[in-house]
Amino acid sequence: MPQFEQLSIVGVGLLGGSIALAARERRVAGTIVGIGRSPAKLANLVSQGMLDRVATSLADGVATADLVIVATPVDLVAETVADVRKSAPASCLITDVGSTKHDIVAQVVASSMGSHGQFVGSHPLAGDHRSGAEFSRANLFVGRTVVVTPDASSDAEAVSQICEFWKALGARVVEMSPAEHDQAVALTSHLPHAVASALASATPAEVRQLVATGWSDTTRVAAGDAALWRQIFLANRPQVLAALDQFNQHLALLRAAIEAGDGAKLEQLLAEGKRIRDAVGN
Repeated sequence: MPQFEQLSIVGVGLLGGSIALAARERRVAGTIVGIGRSPAKLANLVSQGMLDRVATSLADGVATADLVIVATPVDLVAETVADVRKSAPASCLITDVGSTKHDIVAQVVASSMGSHGQFVGSHPLAGDHRSGAEFSRANLFVGRTVVVTPDASSDAEAVSQICEFWKALGARVVEMSPAEHDQAVALTSHLPHAVASALASATPAEVRQLVATGWSDTTRVAAGDAALWRQIFLANRPQVLAALDQFNQHLALLRAAIEAGDGAKLEQLLAEGKRIRDAVGN
């Protein structure tokens, strides 16, 4: 018996499509409904077996849903959740996949008076520098971390069910407050993207023929969608700025050691970076 009779996904891109594939493969949902603005694109996903049914009307797509996943860009999540709650059943669970959480959760809570459905924020730390449903895969969440971000108003049973949903897709679940989440991912996700983008931009055309694995590995995430990352940086602006300040302090130490020709200090700084990287693994 599936965990949910109907799973509705608003925005069937890489993450939404991967959720659909994983939920089908693992028999987590009985019926999977995709909601979007392109009937032709959605119909193609039905023919591929990713979706059972499609809807271009949000109200139609969530009217009988047990679980709704909002996989829109971060600047549309709160608004979309509010719209879902106008048409979803009172018992419906709602979560999202946004990579920022504090503002989303705060906006949802502020607009939730008398609304249907229980919202609990989520952020799967999984993805690809490529976007689009065509790059979806059923194993995207296997062994990956999903952060679930309840707040003081969250229903304990709803939080538990959302956690179980992600575990059923193969993920490892960590619970954090929205503010703790945003501070952490500013350092572990948003800062790396900013640094990768800056490094790629700082590489002159005349030397690009010499780039090798070090440059390619370090700048890989810079190939991500620029409009998406603009939204993420601005949505988490205070924490991203704090992360950049922290990075600049470490970069300044490296620069000072190199400028002074202080080999001992330079090796100490490099060894500390290696120690932390080795401890993380992967």
